[in-house]
Amino acid sequence: MAAGLACAVAGATLGGTSAAANSTSSVAAAATTSPAPTPTGPSGGGPAADPSDGGATGIVDTTSTSGFTMTTATGVKVTVTETSATKTTGAPAKAVKEGASVLVLGTVDSATIAATQVVVQRGGDGGAAAAEAAGVIAFQQGTPSPDKSVGQIPDYTEGEGTIINGKTADKAVKAAQAVVPGGISDRVVELSGGEYEVHNISVNWPHHVFVDKNFKVIGWE
Repeated sequence: MAAGLACAVAGATLGGTSAAANSTSSVAAAATTSPAPTPTGPSGGGPAADPSDGGATGIVDTTSTSGFTMTTATGVKVTVTETSATKTTGAPAKAVKEGASVLVLGTVDSATIAATQVVVQRGGDGGAAAAEAAGVIAFQQGTPSPDKSVGQIPDYTEGEGTIINGKTADKAVKAAQAVVPGGISDRVVELSGGEYEVHNISVNWPHHVFVDKNFKVIGWE
């Protein structure tokens, strides 16, 4: 696969022209006018992947004794389950309340994340600004995904590589969600060149975020 066109976005040094210019309002509009998408597979449809380590960024909606629910910047509803082993960083656990911006890392099964770590983002917006800057397109039933790419795209074929879990996967997801949030990262694949592909569901675009060996986002498509 040929490398995509380079562009610059907030939080990533990709050089060139931003792909966000034509999508300034797409994230907010789709999140408010479309039904909350239900992730059903790798690209919002088709067979679901086996549960793997991933994560998502969003704003907490409700809390309970077993965890909480949150909504991503594109309107995706996510259920987060917690246990006594779940770590909360960035602020005390009591800060995970309605309106809080959080990054959740853990095992992803469709729209549910069994959290291993919850990162409280003080003063955060649930990834709204970053999603808009990256040009993320919210899920809309019946709307095909655009064929476009941003930045540097490794030479690979979807389905190649090795699914990874644990701390390495967490680092890749954390990097991807910082630059291209809005969807749910449902798995991380290590490619032959040493890069990582962080796979997104529940958005129309992008479905693949590429992170280099140093856990820096280099492109998405």
